[in-house]
Amino acid sequence: MKTPLIVTLTLLLTACASSETKPEAKPASTVEAAQPQQIEESRAVAKTLATQLGGKLKESMSKNGPAQSISVCKEIAPQIAADLSKQTGWQVGRVGTRARNAATGVPNAWQAEALASFAERMKNGEKADTLEFAQVVTDSTGKHLHYAKAIAIQPVCLTCHGPADKIADGVKARLNADYPLDRATGYQEGELRGAVVITRPL
Repeated sequence: MKTPLIVTLTLLLTACASSETKPEAKPASTVEAAQPQQIEESRAVAKTLATQLGGKLKESMSKNGPAQSISVCKEIAPQIAADLSKQTGWQVGRVGTRARNAATGVPNAWQAEALASFAERMKNGEKADTLEFAQVVTDSTGKHLHYAKAIAIQPVCLTCHGPADKIADGVKARLNADYPLDRATGYQEGELRGAVVITRPL
């Protein structure tokens, strides 16, 4: 006669244990539109990076030539991004549609989404220099503004990023030495090269 009671108690205890150990569901992330001021502030930082990098590259190309100027994108560009990150408290950087520097140039999930959006919009006739991506995401890591500004291939970029048969031997040798896994050649003028990317905690 005691067996049914024991079975019942066992089932109840098992149910309680199961409910206690069941993992809590993680809250889903929410996405909302960025505010105009947030976009404007992010745009200004992206422009600063592009302007400073462009100035350094132009100066080096004039003084040192193309092969020696590869160091501008390899060393000076990350330093400019790091300085802006320190000044703003944001994460500022650059990513590419095809990575040259695997340590810094490979896009994460939201950056890849931004690049895909840019590519689609360019197919529909929009110009790369007008393209931006901005959204506010709230998830388990907090609330962040994600911003990207498209980078298009300019004539000077073809010196190091153009078709392989058009790149000078000295430049090729330097690229092979500095970036043995380089994938960032074969571009045409006006093609989407990548983006300046910013993640800003809110």
